[in-house]
Amino acid sequence: MYNDISIMHLVQQIVEILGTFAFAISGIRHAAAKSFDWFGGYMCGFAVAIGGGTIRDVMLGTRPFWMADPLYVLCTAAALLTVVLFGRFMRRLQNTWFVFDTFGLALFTIAGTQKSLDFGCSYWVAVIMGCITGAAGGVIRDVLLNNVPVIFHKEIYAMASVAGGVAYCGLLLAGIDAILSVIVAFVTVCAIRFLAVRYHISLPILRPQE
Repeated sequence: MYNDISIMHLVQQIVEILGTFAFAISGIRHAAAKSFDWFGGYMCGFAVAIGGGTIRDVMLGTRPFWMADPLYVLCTAAALLTVVLFGRFMRRLQNTWFVFDTFGLALFTIAGTQKSLDFGCSYWVAVIMGCITGAAGGVIRDVLLNNVPVIFHKEIYAMASVAGGVAYCGLLLAGIDAILSVIVAFVTVCAIRFLAVRYHISLPILRPQE
């Protein structure tokens, strides 16, 4: 499908690195709110950053991505350093953690979808794997912090990931350039998340049966 496989591999690696940094920032910020020490914050950020991708790679039957390159470990360390050095400034920015969490969700959704396609998965499977890659890290973070996972709230989270995966696969099927497909999918996930929170859009909630 692609004329230059090396370019696609480079795009995927860049997306995974950016996603790692964004999710690590989100995890470390949440850990800071719980007064974790530096090591606890790093472990929380690392678990968030690699959790979804690890589950994806295990399901694909391949070595988890972070075990093949120490760059992801260093990327999480850079995220910790960023929070330590610029934490006071970041606290002044309203919902900073939400923005980084959304960026991480979008980036890992794309990375997970593309990697699944590279492994020969069908498009519908790739969309599900992209959702697992994007959303599972947040579940791990919330479990570590003893919070109810955000995907179980009425707030739209996983569905934004699914929409981004569908947009990405749809554009690839239509023959659209891969880089443009990445951009559109990224904007799709972010736009859905931001608009849903801004205008309080949510899925229906389950009611207990009487």
